[in-house]
Amino acid sequence: MTSSPLRIGAAVLAAAALGLASCASPEGGSDAAAEDVPGITDTTVTVGTHQPLTGPAAAGYATISPATKAYFDYVNENGGVNGRTIEYIVKDDGYNPANTQTAVREMVLQDEVFALVGGLGTPPHSAVLDFVNDNEVPDLFVASGSPTWNQPEDYPYTYGFMVDYPTESRILATHAMEEFPDATYCFFGQDDDFGEEFQAGVESVVGADGLASTQVYSTANTDIAAQISAMKAAGCEVNFLATINGFSAQAVGTAAKLDYFPQWMASSAGGDFNTLSGYLGENTNALLQGFVSANYLPGYSDTEDEWTAKFKEINEEYNGGAAFDGNTIFGMSIGYLFVEALKEAGENPTRESLLEALESGNVTGNGHTPLGFSEDSHQGYTGAMLTEVQDGVQSYFGTPYVVSGDEVTEYTEERPAMPADGLPE
Repeated sequence: MTSSPLRIGAAVLAAAALGLASCASPEGGSDAAAEDVPGITDTTVTVGTHQPLTGPAAAGYATISPATKAYFDYVNENGGVNGRTIEYIVKDDGYNPANTQTAVREMVLQDEVFALVGGLGTPPHSAVLDFVNDNEVPDLFVASGSPTWNQPEDYPYTYGFMVDYPTESRILATHAMEEFPDATYCFFGQDDDFGEEFQAGVESVVGADGLASTQVYSTANTDIAAQISAMKAAGCEVNFLATINGFSAQAVGTAAKLDYFPQWMASSAGGDFNTLSGYLGENTNALLQGFVSANYLPGYSDTEDEWTAKFKEINEEYNGGAAFDGNTIFGMSIGYLFVEALKEAGENPTRESLLEALESGNVTGNGHTPLGFSEDSHQGYTGAMLTEVQDGVQSYFGTPYVVSGDEVTEYTEERPAMPADGLPE
């Protein structure tokens, strides 16, 4: 990395195949389900998700579910999963928990989905967590870094996906302490569990009194001038961001108007360069020069990465010419992980065999660090790498890191290789 100066930046069951004998095994055996399985027919698997297609989190995030659908369409055209095509229901919740409750109830009770896949957002998904677990619906790969999803004793049907906020913030803060040991550190974050958990991770590294200023925002109010002004007045030189993309851009843009150019270090939830550039316009490259963020999936700008190349190819053919960025990779990676789990769940999957597949350790995903799935853990990716923007390109630098307790260590194992044609074996 070239270091940046501090001044820059119980549900009704659906009919399924009858006359089958017993539960499928996660090893993919031919044993079949004796009972009907919601969302499963001889020819289809129906899953659903809630996404912010409108509202304050729509920018960037609204492109995730089309990317997931594009990957599913690619899989379907190549024979589906054990002869079943994937039907994917997407409902817009506007990042509003009340809307999420309505959307998820419809998908579970009316659409009778087999599983929820990639529901997005900490406040929205928290509002349906009890409901989906009470109805024993697999609740997979929640698109939020909250540790809430990793509570297998309380929420046995829910699994995370993203590296959790305390983990990625520890990695970012460790980097800051190494690169800018004498700097004044500050925090700007969302006024909910996202912000609180991220801040706690930072403070575990820099100390409880290591932040000179802590400022929060509400997604209902886009005017953050007072918070950024307070950070400037406090002499903040390195600012940690627990922000969704729109508010990351707001922070950077507002600071620039105040002639204030600190070093920014952002959560993966709000650190996608292409999404930020949609807000910042022609001054993007200058404003984001040196911008550091965490990530754990293939990099959109890495032309040598086989995952990136395949996803870009799929995007061009199945996603209507949509822009290719980190959110595209995020959506396709969720799709890939679900297909991998579904194949592992057997020829005639049940909800139980799907969860057994995740606990087997045979579902690996495509991240730079391993998934934490096991009988005792529903944690998603267990670490991250860091990216930096240089001359308008966001690229990885250094090595991946994983976190155990408060200890941040390098991860040196090889990432899972992409299977032939990007289709799980």
